[in-house]
Amino acid sequence: MAVCGLAKLIFISVMIVCCSTAHANHIEVGGENGWAIPPEKNDDMYNHWASLNRFQVGDTIYFKYKNDSVMVVSEEDYSNCNCTHPLFFSNNGNTRYELDHSGLFYFISGEEDHCDLGQKVIIKVLDPPNDISPSGSSPDKAEIPPPPLSPPSEQKHSGTTARIRDFSRVVSVFGLFVMILIC
Repeated sequence: MAVCGLAKLIFISVMIVCCSTAHANHIEVGGENGWAIPPEKNDDMYNHWASLNRFQVGDTIYFKYKNDSVMVVSEEDYSNCNCTHPLFFSNNGNTRYELDHSGLFYFISGEEDHCDLGQKVIIKVLDPPNDISPSGSSPDKAEIPPPPLSPPSEQKHSGTTARIRDFSRVVSVFGLFVMILIC
């Protein structure tokens, strides 16, 4: 019986470590199309793409583009396509950006008229399941995002990894349930 108890403890410890770490996704903005002016003026193209994905704290998004740029801006600057006061700017063609807190991130192209033609996206980052701030609310969305990391070398994804992550958690819980029943 003591061996079974030790096995449970080890299994639970491994599951906690596996479920709480290394679940960051690497997602390419726009999927296969990348970061470019929509084919027709379409303010919702990128937001529709974003709605098909689930973004969490720690996820990294990639912007791949040519002769363009990407900026993080305030909600007001996003609505007005104002690129004069970016919180973040990159024009290296292969921008990596880590989503470091929950809330809304507003991205626009910094090239003239590109935002007005629909090259903009709002990324909603979900609260971590066990993240409760002292005040009981989510962190302030006005927080300034971090600078970009180096260009990516990872494989691109467009939402599939979020579904895989959710499935792996279900499998982990099922495994725990089976372990408890066996012992």
